Amino acid sequence: MNWRRRAFLGGLLFGACSSARNRPNILFVMTDDHAAGHVGCYGNRLVKTPNIDRLAAEGVRFANAFVTNSLCAPSRATILTGAYSHLHGIRGNSEMKGQVENINRQMKTYPEVLQAAGYRTGIVGKWHLSHDPVGFDTWRVLPGQGLYFDPEFIEGGTRKKYSGYATDITTDFALEFLKEPSDKPWCLVYQHKAPHRPFLPPPRFAKLYENVEIPEPATFHDDFKTRKVAAEAADMKFDESIAGDYKDLPAGLSPAEKKKWLYQRFVKDYYGALAAVDENLGKVLQHLEAANQLDNTLIVYTSDNGFFVGDHGWYDKRFMYEPSLRVPLIVRAPGAPHGLVADGFAMNIDIAPTILDYAGLPVPATMQGQSLRALLEGRKPAEWRKSIFYAYYENSWQLAGKGLDARSDPSFQFFTPHRIGPHWGVRTAQHKLIHYYAEGDVWELFDLHADPNELNNLYGKPGMESTSETLKAELERLREQYKA
Repeated sequence: MNWRRRAFLGGLLFGACSSARNRPNILFVMTDDHAAGHVGCYGNRLVKTPNIDRLAAEGVRFANAFVTNSLCAPSRATILTGAYSHLHGIRGNSEMKGQVENINRQMKTYPEVLQAAGYRTGIVGKWHLSHDPVGFDTWRVLPGQGLYFDPEFIEGGTRKKYSGYATDITTDFALEFLKEPSDKPWCLVYQHKAPHRPFLPPPRFAKLYENVEIPEPATFHDDFKTRKVAAEAADMKFDESIAGDYKDLPAGLSPAEKKKWLYQRFVKDYYGALAAVDENLGKVLQHLEAANQLDNTLIVYTSDNGFFVGDHGWYDKRFMYEPSLRVPLIVRAPGAPHGLVADGFAMNIDIAPTILDYAGLPVPATMQGQSLRALLEGRKPAEWRKSIFYAYYENSWQLAGKGLDARSDPSFQFFTPHRIGPHWGVRTAQHKLIHYYAEGDVWELFDLHADPNELNNLYGKPGMESTSETLKAELERLREQYKA
């Protein structure tokens, strides 16, 4: 047995034998497709998220939180394992094209580590991985994407249908778990389907924004002049792709009127679904407060990925552009300052190490992230990361070893959602470099200070040679660091 394994098992034994009173409870809250720009505490004054905002006021809001792969299943696996897609094995959404991808079982997940150390563990809501949950004493999860209304849940392998709205039902399950008598510390993974398409709010919030006009994003009419790959992602344009979701779309509208009508409708539904998430989070916080558990509970709120809410005229995610790359990340931690805004780069690989750090448990060597505890305590270590690595792999198996070009291979075109091929890139405080390596070697370079909306691709422009080479070297360094 090597020293890492001995230390890991020894740490688990120490944790299991330590007093439960000294170990915090853990509540991990995740929504689906919730963009960071659509939370009150992130500066949005229209969306109604008072309970999420409360977490930020009583905890720490991360101003620069990013995902490693902006897609549902890979992101969920990354959060569980603290590792990138190429290591945990979930590169794309596992229901795509009949491909079944399971988490690499050599990768320990944070619920497994907590469970082995004596935590009572449970998961409720959206799971969205092709295999059953592992590391949980109890689980009640939606099959696949699940339904908003009258959904089925899988409970320990058995399907059961419930009447009502998925967000409310998921919260009922969460409260049931929290009210179970136990002298163990607990970890609850509380994950919502909302606000994922088809953007269905509950009836009580269906007309929440009926008399409000939501401002259109600055990039709403993007012409993609300098971004070839983005220009070809036509079916990400919401006015071309989601019109069928709305049977009450008025007839006879001009293209401009149709785009405006669909945007207002889908954003208001998106906000209505978020209002239900926030309302239900309030119920959970109220219970923890009444049970005197709030201050001894580590609460993490985030989303599986960002989302284009009309940005660039799109919906969905996948690209490395900011609305897709960024996520809300808010942590209320025992002993942490209230109302702090942390600007250090945080990533979803950091969530598992952070949870284990607060639980007093060793972090498995397979986890690639760093505990955020220093940032949560208002410190920023000198060696903290100054760049991030992003890698999107959906359908990359079709290209591997075949010399295929995404632009010309018909099978790749057919199976790639939204016509987006594999790409990776590096982001620093000022610049972003993206390499679409399946597109015939296409590059994009952005100055995020001068061009925060990423409209002007500077790659190949005079004067940008040195910046490009520096970023390429950093990209290679990060690929080596993360074993990509």
